[in-house]
Amino acid sequence: MLRDFFLGFIKIHILYHATQEPIYGLDMIRELARHGYNLSPGTLYPILHRLEEQGYLIAEKQVVEGKVRKYYRATPAGEDILAQAYRQARELFAEISPGE
Repeated sequence: MLRDFFLGFIKIHILYHATQEPIYGLDMIRELARHGYNLSPGTLYPILHRLEEQGYLIAEKQVVEGKVRKYYRATPAGEDILAQAYRQARELFAEISPGE
């Protein structure tokens, strides 16, 4: 159950960063590790591909130091779903925060 919650948080992190600038897998693994999520490429890349299939991310291949790297950006649909997630998260946190 906790894993499912964290996967939702991870998707929100990914979408957020993809709205700020193009992202790529290894960099996102490092960024998510800063927040306590230790993901392997075998976990992250299927999430990125699924978000792309769902229309929330768009990928673009670029050659970096002789290697092809796939960069992801949020689509307008990704920006919209992120805004909706933000509103719902604020409402939830306000409801479950003790004494507030």
